[in-house]
Amino acid sequence: MRIEQALDFLHASNMAQFESLSDLIPPALITSLLGEEGVATLRRRRMPMERLVWAIIGMAIFRHVPMTQLVNQLDILLPGDRPFVAPSAFLQARQKLGDKSIKRLFHETASLWHQQANHPGWAGLQLLAVDGVMWRTPDTPDNAAAFAKPGTQHGETAYPQVRMLCQMELTSHLLVQAVMESCAVNEMVLAEQLIARTPDHSLTLFDKGFYSLGLLHAWQRAGSERHWLLPLKKGTQYEVVRKLGRQDALVRLATTPQAKKKWPELPAYLEARLLTRQINGKERQILTSMTDPMRYPATDVAELYMHRWEIELGYREMKQSLHLRQLTLRSKKPEGVRQELWGLVLAYNLLRYQMVRMAASLNGYTASQLSFHMASVYLRFIAAFRGRPP
Repeated sequence: MRIEQALDFLHASNMAQFESLSDLIPPALITSLLGEEGVATLRRRRMPMERLVWAIIGMAIFRHVPMTQLVNQLDILLPGDRPFVAPSAFLQARQKLGDKSIKRLFHETASLWHQQANHPGWAGLQLLAVDGVMWRTPDTPDNAAAFAKPGTQHGETAYPQVRMLCQMELTSHLLVQAVMESCAVNEMVLAEQLIARTPDHSLTLFDKGFYSLGLLHAWQRAGSERHWLLPLKKGTQYEVVRKLGRQDALVRLATTPQAKKKWPELPAYLEARLLTRQINGKERQILTSMTDPMRYPATDVAELYMHRWEIELGYREMKQSLHLRQLTLRSKKPEGVRQELWGLVLAYNLLRYQMVRMAASLNGYTASQLSFHMASVYLRFIAAFRGRPP
C-alpha cells in the first residue's frame, strides 16, 4: 500500500483522533503519582514534572528527534522569557523525575486500558502471551555495572543490555504488565514477578524455555482459571494417566527435590494435558493446564500456540516503528535507561489503546487489523505540522 493510500485509510478510520492521545491519560493520575513519589512540581518552573512525563513518552514516539530539540520544539514548556530550555536543565529534570513514577504510570494505565478494551478471548478465557526481549544500552561504566554484558563464545558483547519480560493480551496487543532487570537475570526469574498480577479467567502462552513445574503450578494456583500452555520440552519424562482422545492424554509429571525446595507448595506430581500433532511432517507436543476435553476441544487447543507470535510482533513494532531500528537506547545512566524503557512501553500501549478505541468505532475491523507502523507515522506527521505533542 502506498503512503497516500495508507493515509487516506487512516483518515477514513478516524485516525485524526491521534491528535488527542494526551486525553487518554488523566492529568490527575499523573499528578497523583508524582505526588506519591515526592517529585511533583511545587513551584512554577519552565518545564513542570507533569509535562516532563510527556517528554519521556515523546522520547519513544519521536526517536529520531534529539531530546533537547524535542522539548524545545513541542509545546511542553510553560510560557516564559526564555523560549528554550538548556540541555543541562533537562537532564536535571529527568534525574529528579526518576523512573518509579513512569513505571507506576505504565502499570496503572495498562490495568485501566486492559479493563476498558473489549477482549473476545477464547472459550471464556483471555488470551495472553509472555516472552522476553533485550534492549541495548550505551556502553558506560554505570550501565555496565547495573545491567551487565551478555557473554558469547567470543567473550562479552560490546554493550550492556536490559532484559525485559512482558505479558500481552493477544487480541488487542495491549501490554498487561512488564518487568525488567539486568540481562544476567533469567527470564523465568522475571516471570515469577508476573504471577500475582495475571488476570483471572485467562490462558497464557509461553515458549518452551519457560518449562518449570514450580512456575507453572504457582501460575495456575494464583487465581481463578489462570491456565497456561507451552510446547513440551524435549526429553521430558511423563506417565500417561488416561487417554482423552486420539493423540490427546492426561499425563503425570514428576517434580524434583530442587523444585520443591524453591516452591514448597509444589506436589510430588503435576497432572497436565498433552496434545500431539503432526505439523509439516514433524511431531509437535503441546502441554497445557486445560484438562477438560469438552470445554477445550483438542483441535482448537493445538492451534492456539501459533498466536504466541503476536507478542513477537509487538516487540518488532517497538524496535522498528517506534525506535526506527536504532538499536541503542539514549540514556547513559541506569535510572535513565529504566525511565526511557518505561516510557517506551507506555508509549506503545498509548498508541495501541487508541487503535483499540478506533477499531471499536469501525464496522468489521479489529485492532489487530490496523497498522501500528502507519499509526506511528501518522502521529509524527501530525506533530511535524502542528509542532505540539500528542
